[in-house]
Amino acid sequence: MNLTESPSTASVDSPRFANTNSAQEQHSPASNVVPANEYYSSSNYVTRHRTLSLKPVSTQDPNDPMALPASATKYRRPRRGSHDDKASKPRRFLIDVEETQKLILEQEDTDGDFQITVNDMGPKVITLGTADSAGFNKYDIRGTYMLSNLLQELSLAQDYGRKYVVLDEARLNENPVDRLSRMIRHHFWDGLTRRIDAEGLELIANDPKNRSKNTAPRIYIPFGEDEVLEYYKNVSVQKPHLKLDVEQLPEVITPKYVQSINEKPGILALAMTKFLNDEGQETLKGVPFVVPGGRFNEMYGWDSYFESLGLLVDGRLELAKGMVDNFVYEIKHYGKILNANRSYYLTRTQPPFLTDMILKVYDRLPYSLEIENKQWLAVALTAAIKEYLTVWMSQHRYDPESGLSRFYSEGVGMPPETEPTHFDHVIKPYADRKGVSVEEYSRLYNEGLVDEPDLDTYFKHDRAVRESGHDTTYRLDNCAADIATVDLNSLLYKYEVDIAETIQSIFGDSFETPFFDSYDTSSSTNHPETVVHTSAEWFERARVRQERLNNLCWNEKRGMYFDYDTRRKTQGTYESVTTFYTMWSGLADREKAEKMMANALPLFEVTGGLVSGTESSRGLITLTRPNRQWDFPFGWAPHQIMAWIAFEKYGFMEEAKRTCYRWLYTITKSFVDFNGVVPEKFDVVNMTHRVQVEYGNVGVDFKFIPREGFGWMNASYQVGLGYMDRGLRRALGAVMDPCKVFKGRALAVENSPNESIVTQPPDVTTRLVRPNSLRRV
Repeated sequence: MNLTESPSTASVDSPRFANTNSAQEQHSPASNVVPANEYYSSSNYVTRHRTLSLKPVSTQDPNDPMALPASATKYRRPRRGSHDDKASKPRRFLIDVEETQKLILEQEDTDGDFQITVNDMGPKVITLGTADSAGFNKYDIRGTYMLSNLLQELSLAQDYGRKYVVLDEARLNENPVDRLSRMIRHHFWDGLTRRIDAEGLELIANDPKNRSKNTAPRIYIPFGEDEVLEYYKNVSVQKPHLKLDVEQLPEVITPKYVQSINEKPGILALAMTKFLNDEGQETLKGVPFVVPGGRFNEMYGWDSYFESLGLLVDGRLELAKGMVDNFVYEIKHYGKILNANRSYYLTRTQPPFLTDMILKVYDRLPYSLEIENKQWLAVALTAAIKEYLTVWMSQHRYDPESGLSRFYSEGVGMPPETEPTHFDHVIKPYADRKGVSVEEYSRLYNEGLVDEPDLDTYFKHDRAVRESGHDTTYRLDNCAADIATVDLNSLLYKYEVDIAETIQSIFGDSFETPFFDSYDTSSSTNHPETVVHTSAEWFERARVRQERLNNLCWNEKRGMYFDYDTRRKTQGTYESVTTFYTMWSGLADREKAEKMMANALPLFEVTGGLVSGTESSRGLITLTRPNRQWDFPFGWAPHQIMAWIAFEKYGFMEEAKRTCYRWLYTITKSFVDFNGVVPEKFDVVNMTHRVQVEYGNVGVDFKFIPREGFGWMNASYQVGLGYMDRGLRRALGAVMDPCKVFKGRALAVENSPNESIVTQPPDVTTRLVRPNSLRRV
């Protein structure tokens, strides 16, 4: 049931919600939930024309929606337009799309950004004519939310070639929670979906981060993929307008080689499947995947994990499964799950989530295909074991003394995907000493013509920060490659447990893979071709990592986990919300979890959700020491999702719901006030998406209507709604401030101590803790 708001009590800028009563359903069945492709292309939404025109029937334009049937009276008598605020049934408006859009922008878009937001200073009212009266009865559309929805709907109508449209009022005053969730499910995921093949290349080849002189589309094919190489060569011939450059990678990819192609950046091929085209010929097509959005127009590492959670909630199982398949392809051909599939990311990975991603997809595969599903699982699990051993247990990333792992990306020179001036402040002192420009010194350094160990160290840590996904933060500033982070080692503990449980419960406690090098075997020349894995060895790996993380990273006095510096052999002091990763992974015992909820949660819970770190840990911000986007006061979708699941695992459901509501409130309020925006991140302390920080904020630059949102933000909304009980969802739809919501809920608990206020969602498959009913034994 949607919360309704009386017109007499609603403020101009507050959302007014549709009352989904039976009369509306009879008049226009669920018009507010119909996807745009159905709504604007269906004849069901074209009005019946019962009035007459001043034009003779013979001279009417047949494409005019107000045109009369030939049987109509030749002329109609003039009528005076009336302003009617009363309606016996839900209104529908007859709209000239182009003229109305022009009127809205001229009158309401006072800052000229092609959006209607709370910052615009217009009168916030547009008058529309109702369809039943052929436009003579008028009704005011008021407030930022309804006007921005009108602007968005007109843009969608234009997408489907509609010059005129009959628009249900229910689409303008729709409950914002329902509207945003519907847009994510039916529009945003499709807007972010890509394929790498003949049809998808033009879109995916676009690289906003490419600042080389050569911007022609280019694709790199892995060594040994001859059939794929031949396919793309044919594409380059068949589609000469693309000017596609097809290159094959060498068998051994070194950091020096990766640097050598920085001036020729390109997309890296991903998995393909065979199919029969319209001519009955066998050919290839790319396995689809989701990109984060904006300038991130490729498949990313940890973004893809969180996106897959949202896809699973929205029933997009095949798309989530395809993303696992693409990761398996990357591990097989590129040696790791890549930071993203561009050539300049070939030496860099991202936080590891593959085992959990695999199992969540596997849990939802149809039981009727159990044999095929198990074969798919075996391939994916083999890839995860390879990644664990050859990447995270390899030299540089694994520290044998502490027994913990670190982020470490091999590379030469400066990361090329950054903005042109990103490292100028770092390079300038060295350039000044040498008496050359920053640009010239950068060239000399990248070409290895100057030897500067301090810069080498700086960029070693810079690449590690980027690999961590937390780029950038003072937590890892100029030390990232030395830090065994709580988050990384919690994720690897989860790998170890997932692999152990899967081998034990699904593969009869015996799972064979090829031999893979790791830190303790890489020096050996004699090794078997295959290895049989048992659950015991993987449970032991998990036990050892848990013990070492507890010994080196747990701070009993502070009641939370801190990172460990493997070079200085000291525990860090930066208070990071990633302490809750230990609960997400199940690494923390009950006593430690309770201490974190008592000591750590109050440090990070703010109005808009969970903040990345504390203000005191971040330190003083000055002109020479600016904000970093993964520090206070910023909040990010991955941290929120991980925390909700973590709290739920240990039974802290009220805390999960409360922190989840805060985050969804932040998204919903921004969506309502700023023309439907769904950005990359938020300042959750000052409650704004308009942030002054490095890299800006992706997802805010659009005209008329957002087309994609942002990948993991979309996912956090869909996942988070699974934690909302009926009362919280109603409050969210009314955009009620969290402080008011939870003050009321605290009173409810006090007055009804024996009554649970936690109502579990009816569909447990929308939740992210693996339910026992879905685990396959």
